[in-house]
Parts: sequence; C-alpha cells; structure tokens
Amino acid sequence: MDRVYNILLDDKLIGTTTFEKADAPMGIVFGQIKFLDIETPYDFIKSYCKKNKIDFDEYPNDKVISTRTIPTLKITNDKGQEINGLGNQISGMDSDSYELTIEGIPYPLYGDEFPHHVKANEERLR
Repeated sequence: MDRVYNILLDDKLIGTTTFEKADAPMGIVFGQIKFLDIETPYDFIKSYCKKNKIDFDEYPNDKVISTRTIPTLKITNDKGQEINGLGNQISGMDSDSYELTIEGIPYPLYGDEFPHHVKANEERLR
C-alpha cells in the first residue's frame, strides 16, 4: 500500500499525494495531488501565488499553471514528519490533474522515506 502524504499550505490541509514517481539519484519525488475541498485548483493556486508574490507561469485559457517554490507549502508523512527539500512546485490543469514535486531531498532522509524508489532505481541500473 502506498504511503499517503499530507499537503499543507499555511498549515491548512489542502490535499494528499502518494509520490508515485521519482528520480532517486536527484532526491526528487512527485505525485498527483488529491485536493480536499478545492473546486478549481487553478483559481486557488493562482490567487494564492498572486497574493503571496510567488512566481508562476500560466495558460489562462486552458487553466494551466506551474509554480516556482512555495515556501509555505509543507508536506508531512503519516508520522507528521516534514519532508524538506531544496524546493517544491505545483503544476497542472483543471481539465486533467495537478502534480506536486519536491526536489533535492537529502540523503539519508530520501532513502529512509522512499526506499521503494531507491530500490526501483537500483534494479533499473542492473
């Protein structure tokens, strides 16, 4: 069973992810966001970024958005431990899905938290 990670913005739970994808050597994980009580993520993310002066790129006609690092975005595991890296981003579109990326998670935290991604990478290299 996949571990579920909580996504908090300004300490408010906005969604979850399972970080189903990774680039283990680079300390990167990413996964689809399951938003909680947010009907239009594009509008929510855009409004938050504008209000908090966070850079983002967008295609408004298609409701596509891609943010730079959001300092107040916090991701925690099932034990409440925060998963920190060098940066995080949200990207996606209302008509499809949104993805959360954390890059630069240091070892040994990465290996302890995502051993399945490390193992999959090692097996791929054999």
